Amino acid sequence: MEIEDTNTMVPGAPEEPKRHSAFVDFFIRLVREKPMGTVGAVIVLLLLLTGILAEVIAPYPYQQIHMADRLAAPSGQYLLGADNMGRDLLSRVIYGARISMYIGLGASAINVIFATSIGLISGYLGGKFDLVVQRFVDALLTFPMLIILITLMALIGTGIVQVIIVLGIWGGIGWIRVVRSAVIAIKGNVYIDAAKAIGCSTGEMVRRHILPNIMPIMIIIFSVAMAGNILAEASLSFLGLGIPPPVPSWGRMLSGSGRRYMYEATWLAIWPGVALTTAVFGISMWGDAVRDLLDPRLRGGVGGMGSYGMKQAEKATRKITRRT
Repeated sequence: MEIEDTNTMVPGAPEEPKRHSAFVDFFIRLVREKPMGTVGAVIVLLLLLTGILAEVIAPYPYQQIHMADRLAAPSGQYLLGADNMGRDLLSRVIYGARISMYIGLGASAINVIFATSIGLISGYLGGKFDLVVQRFVDALLTFPMLIILITLMALIGTGIVQVIIVLGIWGGIGWIRVVRSAVIAIKGNVYIDAAKAIGCSTGEMVRRHILPNIMPIMIIIFSVAMAGNILAEASLSFLGLGIPPPVPSWGRMLSGSGRRYMYEATWLAIWPGVALTTAVFGISMWGDAVRDLLDPRLRGGVGGMGSYGMKQAEKATRKITRRT
């Protein structure tokens, strides 16, 4: 007896749409549902490429001095003008993008690692340990962030490594609650109880069941924290406690020659401010879009697919109707 192949398509019926990978599907949803997030993603990509290819893009080395061209106005030689030491402002803004990229990526990675480590242990173990950790986090968050950052930088000194460590650890404290809440929600699922019933160890439970399910939360933390870390570094550099000279930082460029000569040469304050504003805006839009697309609490209809998911569901319904 032959078994009928139910997978054979009816002649003349439309072909089943090809399934995309998770990355391609996420990109399609980003373009269709989050146009501002797409603009932010383009800005983030340009920021990364600018930082990586700074030596190729910049017309001059950032420390090259031409005192004869001191405070030169924007021209064909200096597209954005020159600073008080005759250094090309465009080159310094480009190299400043590299510093912002280092700070954004490095500090955000530490944010994720620190918050995930403490929040996962606190949420999974619970009890008195969780109570002590959360009261400690509450106490730390009562202090103004900028005051704490200034104090820590004054104690350990200035430098890019010091800034990344301070912003990474202190910024990660604020995300511990988010990770803890996600872990507590996952811990209450039935499959966690089933894994415990069959003798699954704590390490295997965390590795196979907890971490994969909080991965979207970790991605959200990384993307959202980048803008805040870049802005915090600019604030510290503006106060003279961030990246030391002669390494160009957008915040220090605004504080040093930009503030001193802003009435005589307005471009010294305008262009670093424009670069900082554009970077923070793009990363913020990108982070908000990633959060909306990945966070289960903010998802729209049909499993977070939104309007795109509704269209896919309608197509699947029509296809099933034709087959029946």
